[in-house]
Amino acid sequence: MTNEVAIQKILAVNDALLAISEDVKILRNIAWDDKIQQEFFRHNAQRLPFVEYPKYDAAPVLARIKSIRKLIAEVPHIKKYAGRIADKLESSAHLLATRGTSEFFEHSKDLYGVPKNELQNGSSTIYDLADHFDRLFIRVKKEDLGALDAPNVSAEVLAQKMREAVDGMFGEFAPEVVMDATLASNALAGRRRIAIRPTAKFNDKDVDQLIQHEAYVHVATSINGFLQPTMKILVEGHAGTTATQEGLAVFAEFITGNIDLDRLRRLSDRVLAIQHAIDGADFIDVYRFFLERTDHPEQSYQNAKRVFRGGVISGGAPFTKDIVYLEGLADVHNFLRLAVAKGKFDYLDLLFVGKLDIADLPTLKKLSELGIVAPPKFLPPWITDKRFLLSYLSYSSFLTTFDSSLSSPFYEKIFDKYE
Repeated sequence: MTNEVAIQKILAVNDALLAISEDVKILRNIAWDDKIQQEFFRHNAQRLPFVEYPKYDAAPVLARIKSIRKLIAEVPHIKKYAGRIADKLESSAHLLATRGTSEFFEHSKDLYGVPKNELQNGSSTIYDLADHFDRLFIRVKKEDLGALDAPNVSAEVLAQKMREAVDGMFGEFAPEVVMDATLASNALAGRRRIAIRPTAKFNDKDVDQLIQHEAYVHVATSINGFLQPTMKILVEGHAGTTATQEGLAVFAEFITGNIDLDRLRRLSDRVLAIQHAIDGADFIDVYRFFLERTDHPEQSYQNAKRVFRGGVISGGAPFTKDIVYLEGLADVHNFLRLAVAKGKFDYLDLLFVGKLDIADLPTLKKLSELGIVAPPKFLPPWITDKRFLLSYLSYSSFLTTFDSSLSSPFYEKIFDKYE
């Protein structure tokens, strides 16, 4: 097969997968109407929500995926890459077809995993990481860490700062910043718009954190994917790209100093809550779990909704997407650390060419060499100026070789003297 023929087949696969991905949008198809929240509080948070989903016919999507697999098999350059996307789209279609049933959970596990899945280090789980952060928060919760007493930044103030950030970075490609009362999260970003929940309140860290997370990562990768001249599939996020995209966005919060323990606890609580639901906790149980930690009824409802949307309200079969924030953070951090240790600096920019999974990078590197994938137009400041990133990751690489058990006795003696 000549390069020209191979490229034409690659583009045909790309176009077909892109068309299918537009028909399996998960979050919009498991969203809850505002009336469900109103009913929940009308009954004093004592009655399980009643949620109905319209029928989703997966058969046409599955037939198209079956057809495209034949073409994928003919193109060695992208066989694994495109095959992974096809697998995720197939599972997504099954997920939407089984909303509100226990089978939904099986497809959610296939797409996103579960809290007790092992991380890439092979010795700990996502749940272990969440529990680690949770125990740390318990130890320091009575300490004065210098934070403001309560969130005091309004959604309107955040929106204005977000507009300034995206206008300054993206110019003519800047997304619209709007208010959206239906959001389950405080903010959600896409190529065309960034939505903010109007009732949300933010602390001093949240503003820059959301700019780094939503604008400089999610919007940047969306626009860069959109600007790809041929590989348009990179504009569309799907379940297979979620962990890397969210992990990259949370890493951006870390590397720019815009994260705090409150944010880590929110991410950890989502993992712990999902495990509670897997173990049988119902919506009210999980709502109360969040309420104990936030003392904020509306936010606790929104958090519980994230766990149960699409799943079984009485427990046992939740939506597991929210484990990807911590899982993705660990994966992205370890990938970047190794990239720097090996001197593979070109992979740093490649992470931003569009919506992708870390496992896609070998294929995308090859396609970039063939001129099929273009370099990213927009990069966050911490990637444009890599000096601090490389310093941090170089030190981090050294620490992974450091046997802390050998030095711990020395430090333990210091603390023991004051106990």
